[in-house]
Amino acid sequence: MGYVVKRIKIRYAVFMDNLANDLLERFLRYVQVYSESDSQKADRGISPSTPCQWDMAKLLRAELQGLGLENVQTDSHCFTYALLPASSGAEDEPSFCLMAHIDTVDEVSGKDVKPIVHRDYDGTAITLPAGITLDPAADKHLAEAGREHDTVITSSGDTLLGADDKAGVAEIMTAISYLVAHPEERHGPIEILFSPDEETGHGMDHVNLRLLRSKACYTVDGGHIGELETECFNAFKSEVTFYGKSKHTGDARPDMVNAVCMAAAFVSSLPRHEMPETTDGYMGFYAPLEMEASLEKARVMLLLRDFTTEGMEKRKQLIEQIAKTVELSFGGRVEVVHTEQYRNMKEKLAAQPRVVQNLVAAYRAAGIEPTFPPIRGGTDGSRLTEMGLPTPNIFTGGHSYHSRYEWASLNQMRSAVEVLLHLSKAWLENK
Repeated sequence: MGYVVKRIKIRYAVFMDNLANDLLERFLRYVQVYSESDSQKADRGISPSTPCQWDMAKLLRAELQGLGLENVQTDSHCFTYALLPASSGAEDEPSFCLMAHIDTVDEVSGKDVKPIVHRDYDGTAITLPAGITLDPAADKHLAEAGREHDTVITSSGDTLLGADDKAGVAEIMTAISYLVAHPEERHGPIEILFSPDEETGHGMDHVNLRLLRSKACYTVDGGHIGELETECFNAFKSEVTFYGKSKHTGDARPDMVNAVCMAAAFVSSLPRHEMPETTDGYMGFYAPLEMEASLEKARVMLLLRDFTTEGMEKRKQLIEQIAKTVELSFGGRVEVVHTEQYRNMKEKLAAQPRVVQNLVAAYRAAGIEPTFPPIRGGTDGSRLTEMGLPTPNIFTGGHSYHSRYEWASLNQMRSAVEVLLHLSKAWLENK
């Protein structure tokens, strides 16, 4: 009996090594495809916001077709859809969808990514060629990767890495390719959706839900292993425009109204203790991100985030109050426009518990106890849930997103693939 157990363990180890190699190869290939989105163009309704996202979509479409999936298509807005048919005898089982986004954020360059693989990482500081240092003393998850002698992937430091969300894309593709290669693995129908422009907040503006028959979806777009996200911020974008009055500076008194000063006074009046850099957990915030200013006209764009509807209403009211105060103080004119971006998905997910219950079962089958941190941001799943398709979020093993310090854990990425494989079984077993 001991010999049989040992042989099974050896076979499992070989299987996991092969899975990890396939996963790593895909991930390295994907992050080198330039697919950065453009928030300003997306705000103007351009979809996809950048032509380079087509390159990633076409690559994935070709790979999905090569795997023999059905209904593979990329639509006019750069969404790629596909269906993995059910295994024999499971054709009537309910389907679910797996989703990841193909774009990278435009805050840090995603062009010419040069990934570096640090095998058997020993926990020392990692200095990248661009001079950036990843210090495990300041990153507990990186320190943990060092204790486990994990394989860590970084960029060269000149760009971000793109694990958000190329890690999720690679994990979905690896899990699907495994199921295709192992027809003995029983599963129901699985739909795949790769979306553009998630980082701009417009990822689901043009999704065609008529092409999906699933009643549940899962984004693979999280972070550290074990995280299972079922709630997120309510999100609004506020644009505040200040109108001044120009006059020669040597003869300005009393008629000139300086819109630059109005915008500066507005930003300085925002609560300093309620900014992204001073909040965490369930604390909401105000995040001024853009300012364009001249004497006659200035514009401030800021994000409002709160976990409750009541809290969000108070934030919008405060923005309007501060703007009105500035208007009265300077004698100019101020306009405030609030635009909803997404809502907290917690309540709608709770109304369909099976969706999360099956995912919890998949985590535990993979030997992972889930944690439920709130998403201090949003995903395409936030929008999909609001649109009636419940969509919790799965970890990817990526860390320090939206920065040149971004890195990914191969062990955690492999665990995400295991969760996806167990999820296909959970949907058969937990009816």
